[in-house]
Amino acid sequence: MADGRRRAYIGSFTAAGGPGIVTAEVDSGSGALTVLSSVNAVQDPSCLTLAPDGQTLYAVSETADGAVAAYRVDGDKPEPAGRPVPVDGSGPTHLGLFAGHVLTANYGSGSVTAVPVRPDGTLARSASSVLRHSGAGPHTPRQQGPHAHHVQPDPSGRWAVSVDLGTDSVRVCTLTDGALALHRETALRPGSGPRHLAFHPDGSHAYVVNELSPSVTVCRWDVASGVLTSLSETPVLPGAPARDAYPSGIVTSPDGRFVWTATRGEDVLSVLAVEGEELRLVTTVHCGGHWPRALAASGGFLYVANERSGDVTWFAVDPLTGIPRRGGSIRVTAASCVALG
Repeated sequence: MADGRRRAYIGSFTAAGGPGIVTAEVDSGSGALTVLSSVNAVQDPSCLTLAPDGQTLYAVSETADGAVAAYRVDGDKPEPAGRPVPVDGSGPTHLGLFAGHVLTANYGSGSVTAVPVRPDGTLARSASSVLRHSGAGPHTPRQQGPHAHHVQPDPSGRWAVSVDLGTDSVRVCTLTDGALALHRETALRPGSGPRHLAFHPDGSHAYVVNELSPSVTVCRWDVASGVLTSLSETPVLPGAPARDAYPSGIVTSPDGRFVWTATRGEDVLSVLAVEGEELRLVTTVHCGGHWPRALAASGGFLYVANERSGDVTWFAVDPLTGIPRRGGSIRVTAASCVALG
């Protein structure tokens, strides 16, 4: 930001009483958050991402109709920059910036949408392309069809990667002249239910957290060929859960030594050590609330959006062990994600 202060932007489910998008100041020394403002301009802005220049914030509207919206963030309160744009897909749960477009992963319709971004950061009035997934999985209640849950560029910016819970696969895509196209699809273990993905800082590996089985799949990433190869699968819990676990978020440490995941059914964060092309579960700690939906990491701190307890908790991370230690929390009803500026 121009004033030198760091900010966090927190999404929430307005249908569950959430305030929309909350802006908080980040204390660089302690990691503490202080609420500055909120804006309720679109329904259910459950996932947010910042433009690289930090001047524009983008939000999905996770509704049956599905939309994406842009906000100016030159100050303490984001201001809508134009009207929301339909994504021609249902229930967008995630978004990322790629090749001059906002990409949305549409869970309900099992598709990925590309919406052009104008030079001033605002959105074009309609989507340029929709890539529809196909397939199913063995978990009948959750995998009767495709459910795109996550989309982002790879670290090189050459490829877009989407994760589909319904088809147990990760798709690598291209975007040429505004048109999305499938380059390669990588199958993961049937019934694993991949949800989100995080790349290692070295750009040669990726980690996929699985929602239908409490685990992380380690993959090798070949940027030259755009090929993702599944290598192994590591549990995120020390034993079998007593009920459905529902892992959710995943992030890697900036130094690449650790991977952290959240598991909603157990209300825990898992610490996994990176050991070559394998992960090792170090320990789990309480998430500081109930139903941890998403994680964000920056500056030696870890932030957790606890949806059902309605708070965002921050943790200081031990640089040697990777173990988070709770610092405090702020109240955000139906919190769903944290984007750090």
